[in-house]
Amino acid sequence: MTYEAPQDAPGGDDTVLAAGCVLWRRSPADGRPEICLVHRPKYDDWSHPKGKLKPGETPLAAALREVEEETGHRCVPGDRLPTARYLAHGRPKRVDYWAAEATTGHFTPHREVDRILWLSPAAARERLTRPRDRELVDALLSMHNLA
Repeated sequence: MTYEAPQDAPGGDDTVLAAGCVLWRRSPADGRPEICLVHRPKYDDWSHPKGKLKPGETPLAAALREVEEETGHRCVPGDRLPTARYLAHGRPKRVDYWAAEATTGHFTPHREVDRILWLSPAAARERLTRPRDRELVDALLSMHNLA
């Protein structure tokens, strides 16, 4: 899979560029889809794994790196999900997202993320702190027919 910059990619403005994934797996117990949410103690929120791009890093590479750093899991990227745009600390922020199926890994708590949860899509929607993150769950479900 290759990444192509969207037509509206920011040029020389001060937009903060970030990327992440809606990480999912099939439940080991019953095969139903589960979505991984991360808890960030700094903000006391529940969200999808995401983070800022490093210089020269593509959004997809950043998304995969952030998933592994925050959750301890490797994943296989899938479809592109809607891009989130919002103000963060007074600056515009753009977060590119992908659906990603978890493959291997193990979570170890750390300073940035102290807990993860694997939840049903409905429970994930309820636990997510921000409405824009709930829309990503809906996009994943509709694209992958996981409901």
